[in-house]
Amino acid sequence: MLIEDSVQFPQVAIVEQALVASGLDGIEQRVGDVLKHLPEHRRGKPGQTVAVAVGSRHIDRLDKVVVECLHYLKAWGLKPFIVPAMGSHGGASAEGQCDVLARYGITREAMGVPIHSEMGVAAVSTLENGMPLYISEAALSADHIVLINRIKPHTKFKAPVESGLCKMLTVGLGKHAGATCCHQYAARHGFGLIEEAARVLLGKISLLFGIGLVEDGYGRLCRIEAVLPETLIEQEKLLLKTAGSLLGRIFFDEIDVLIVDFIGKDISGIGMDSNVTGRHRDLVGDFDLPPHPRRIFVRDLSPASDGNANGIGLADVTTRRLVNRLDSAKTFINAVTAISPEKAAIPMHFETDRECISVCIHTSGILSPAHARTVRIRNTAELRYLEVSKALEADIEKNIRLNRISEWHPMPFGKSGNLKDFSPNAACHN
Repeated sequence: MLIEDSVQFPQVAIVEQALVASGLDGIEQRVGDVLKHLPEHRRGKPGQTVAVAVGSRHIDRLDKVVVECLHYLKAWGLKPFIVPAMGSHGGASAEGQCDVLARYGITREAMGVPIHSEMGVAAVSTLENGMPLYISEAALSADHIVLINRIKPHTKFKAPVESGLCKMLTVGLGKHAGATCCHQYAARHGFGLIEEAARVLLGKISLLFGIGLVEDGYGRLCRIEAVLPETLIEQEKLLLKTAGSLLGRIFFDEIDVLIVDFIGKDISGIGMDSNVTGRHRDLVGDFDLPPHPRRIFVRDLSPASDGNANGIGLADVTTRRLVNRLDSAKTFINAVTAISPEKAAIPMHFETDRECISVCIHTSGILSPAHARTVRIRNTAELRYLEVSKALEADIEKNIRLNRISEWHPMPFGKSGNLKDFSPNAACHN
């Protein structure tokens, strides 16, 4: 089937979006500043051990935050070690979770402390609805726990507490068993149980403090806050509102085809952030939000995702190269743990980008393919530059947050039939 032979592709141009910019410099100094002001009783006692929980998402300069936190813990005479707090990620194995951290520069050698990635857990309490609460045995073996995580809107649900320190405590530190249990109960009781579970767990463990991280619209760290256990939940709610106001987005609506160069677990829990794409399919609820794409085409899998293609089921079309790079074991265990098999469903796939885009245009109800409203992004975490079609020219001209920085040119297919990389310096293609 060579649909592309009859498709007249639209002309495109590079557009720069003005997102919210408030990134921090001097990350180490900022971490030091917030830790220096912690009360004495939140610094532990010399000789005590501390499990520092670190997750599986790509977070701006996370390694610098973690190493500086470890520096202060050591300076206080404590004995810290790192525990991966990422549920079933990394293939739900100790080795896989260490590999995930290593891709972010968090290794025993770089951090100067041991990493205990064992998957064993212990049940420490039970919610009124019957849900058992699990915590990593390695974390429980320490005298204290420290949480380090980004706070941001979740891709799966909306609640006063979404993705952040509470979720790391209740899901991430629960390893595979805890993550599975939480998702199963949430299907019946809603994800508000994360807040409930966090309240219970905070009374069962010795949490020294948490470090809450917020990124701006360009994915740069802009807030670093030390959070005390007694105010953690309420402070996280405030930081979530801040994060939501800074979140990058696509400033178009009613897109015919959204082209996503890369999805991956390092980018989003479901490969591509549904707060950006506007599309979500899930047992706990579907939604369709701006930019309302009629079709989504995913070109490839991020190398840092290590074969985990969870979220590919949210696409309509993909490439054979992505399917060939997909690790079914890692992808399926992630989707099953999150009770979301639909997100691991492999869509129809073709050899070239050219054919994939042809299929998207052909099946989106567009009467004139040359006038298709297409938007191309690198991934849902990098939204400064887009490649958009000429049908969106009027939208660009009336939106002060959008600036066209290249001439209109043919959609840039290479000889292989795949799209060429697009860059801010792109000139008109002949």
